[in-house]
Amino acid sequence: MRVLITGGAGFIGSHLSDAYLARGDEVFVLDDLSTGSMENIKHLKAHPRFDYTIESVHHASVVAELVDQCDVVFHLAAAVGVKLIVESPVRTIETNVHGTEVVLQQANKKKKRVLIASTSEVYGLSNQVPFREDGNLVMGATTKGRWSYACSKAIDEFLALAYWREKKLPTTVVRLFNTVGPRQTGQYGMVIPTFVKQALAGRPITVYGDGSQTRCFTYVGDVVRALVALMDHPDAVGEVYNIGSSEEVSIQALAERVQALTDTTSSIVHVPYDEAYEEGFEDMPRRVPDISKIGSLIGYRPTVALDEILHRVITHFRDDASLRVSPRASQAGPTPAVAVH
Repeated sequence: MRVLITGGAGFIGSHLSDAYLARGDEVFVLDDLSTGSMENIKHLKAHPRFDYTIESVHHASVVAELVDQCDVVFHLAAAVGVKLIVESPVRTIETNVHGTEVVLQQANKKKKRVLIASTSEVYGLSNQVPFREDGNLVMGATTKGRWSYACSKAIDEFLALAYWREKKLPTTVVRLFNTVGPRQTGQYGMVIPTFVKQALAGRPITVYGDGSQTRCFTYVGDVVRALVALMDHPDAVGEVYNIGSSEEVSIQALAERVQALTDTTSSIVHVPYDEAYEEGFEDMPRRVPDISKIGSLIGYRPTVALDEILHRVITHFRDDASLRVSPRASQAGPTPAVAVH
């Protein structure tokens, strides 16, 4: 099979590329490197069944050519990370909505199967925990820039499902819950790599808010296996699936576990949301997925527990000299400690 992955030089996209190449398929990656990195795919560049194009997903003619060459499309390209979303809401909305529009338009011409990566952020301020795919989405006010990402991804979902219902383009939507693992950086606000880098550098581990907010973290390998299985399953067409873990942990407890596992001298400090992001920033107290739907379809269940995830991430940062952060080089202040996906 020939697989197109937009955002394929990103964290999840690069692992998905690995999986398909290992299976014997051919992989085409499209990425503008705005949040992805060549470092993530450098080990694949010489592979005979791997091809990459450095270009924006907004470039319709490039997308059209790549779609024509491939059998299925994973649309992972998106603006990611709370920090980026708060600081660049225009870029967030345009990247997510227009990029998805281009991919669906081009895929529809040849009726190529498409999987759209969405996010747990779309559940917004809902308190119907655990979150079910058919539950209500509760967004904050439009005056709060923090919700632009959630709304843009919700539009992506509506558009993808509309293409299936109206035009019979085979689409599937997945909502990812805090995917983590090697190759993920803390550059755009992902909490685990941020905590680990801070701990290994011996600088304060910065927890935003009071740390009582809870999240569920999913290992990237589990997520990739789910993505591949959904793409292979005909009954996944026209449906929305949560992909995540049910192992819930508070951000305060997460910081303490990173502190213990790295054996660091770092202290844990709390930073108010208003100082970390913007005045009036709103966060969700809990974000827990109901994963029964995807479990029923493909037998999905997460296999890597949180402590093992942390161990693998810590090892990754310790082993890769290019990722090490010295205390002297990391005095620019705290980085966001709330992950988007």
